[in-house]
Amino acid sequence: MKYKHLIISVFCFHFVCLNAQKLKPTQTEALLTVSVKSMSDKPRAGETIQLTGNKNKKKHSGITDKDGSISFLLPKGDTYQISYKTLSGDMKHDHIAISNETGLLTFIYTIKYDPPTSYTLENVFFDTGKSTLRPKSYTTLNNLVELMKAKPSLIIEISGHTDSIGSAESNLRLSSDRAKSVKNYIVNKGVSEKRIQTKGYGDTQPIAPNHTEEGRQQNRRTMVKIIRD
Repeated sequence: MKYKHLIISVFCFHFVCLNAQKLKPTQTEALLTVSVKSMSDKPRAGETIQLTGNKNKKKHSGITDKDGSISFLLPKGDTYQISYKTLSGDMKHDHIAISNETGLLTFIYTIKYDPPTSYTLENVFFDTGKSTLRPKSYTTLNNLVELMKAKPSLIIEISGHTDSIGSAESNLRLSSDRAKSVKNYIVNKGVSEKRIQTKGYGDTQPIAPNHTEEGRQQNRRTMVKIIRD
């Protein structure tokens, strides 16, 4: 799975008001505004941005507004790791250094990227031959729930896939039931069922040979397809 991305940093050493909250830099904190856009320059609202200080390890996070922007007040004299949360996990990118310079400091940082249209949900597990989710799947699914709540326009398809062991009919039924189990989990966490489609493909779309255990394991998967971002 690959993301098309580009990071642009623009540094401005003067005060400007950059978001609806009217955050202002101080003598001890700089104002950083992160702007997130698609590769075609469309603002990406509902993106979760996280900053982590290299020295103080403190985390700052927020969600971009309708203009694709989010602003933070950051203690001076540290370097911050910038990452954004995607459906498949955190994507870490560049660092930004906030100097200890005297004065009111303002920084603008732009991230441009297009997410993949589909990906495999890693670490989602079911009981053998059943559609019962195992508890160790919850971390991945909770991450998906969080992102869907942050992006209310997002509509997805959850698809189930199996290996070729068993009949085509039973595999189709099992894959469909597993996709529905994932949907039910997400809906029970407060996401509208209208935003989630499900489909079982059985063993019809293998991504690896079925004559090895390694290949069969790859084929037993749950995928997410973005219908509308």
